Amino acid sequence: MKKRKLTIIANWKANPDTLGNARTLFRSIKIAVKKLVGVEVFVCPPFVYLHELSKISKTHKLSLGAQGVSLFEGGAHTGEISPAMLSSAGVSVILIGHSEQREQGESDKNINEKIKLALKYGFRVVLCVGEKVRDRDGEYFRVVKEQLQKDLKGVARGRVENIMIAYEPIWAIGAHAKHADTPENFVEMSIFIRKVLNELYSKQHALGATILYGGSVNDKNAESFLLCRETQGFLIGRASLDGGKFKEILTLAHILR
Repeated sequence: MKKRKLTIIANWKANPDTLGNARTLFRSIKIAVKKLVGVEVFVCPPFVYLHELSKISKTHKLSLGAQGVSLFEGGAHTGEISPAMLSSAGVSVILIGHSEQREQGESDKNINEKIKLALKYGFRVVLCVGEKVRDRDGEYFRVVKEQLQKDLKGVARGRVENIMIAYEPIWAIGAHAKHADTPENFVEMSIFIRKVLNELYSKQHALGATILYGGSVNDKNAESFLLCRETQGFLIGRASLDGGKFKEILTLAHILR
């Protein structure tokens, strides 16, 4: 069976609470990636840790990502982090459209503008899409389709190859989620996302797109998703903050790629 190339992205969110803890966790991940083959790993820490962690990351197997980016290239925009700043901090990939940012009011219009700006500066983008409710009538497919249509509006064909899609079933995310989604449901959604990309771009773009699963991935369910050949990687939250659990997921990805 032909081996896959897998992408694993750690989203630390507002963790850890100190730079020292961030360094320790990052170093443990750096050790874990040394023996990986066919698996690319990105860590997205809080912005304030990026410059320090970039001093530790000196391997092609482990790269830094950002949890977001400003709508603006610079200027009088208090609290914003520009793409140029992220570039200077060694960032190579940016999360855009994460469910938590959408919940705080980030619009598809802003997501679209951020994607275009990130691509302009040469970043790879992880576009997060997903529904809040898994209804019986299949309305959630329309939700995901509209997100893709709006978020990718005006993005040129030559740029879309630098965009990965992370499917986040929002109802399956977080400490209060009753359960993660199933590999079978993810396959269905992944095929649907490719169908939408085919409509927006071409069959080549649709088949070549990297689609990640991002709904409460952990060391317990990672194997079942990786056994599904449609899975091309994960966007991992809580489990990426536990060095042991994250290493176990990376090892599984190496074995089952």
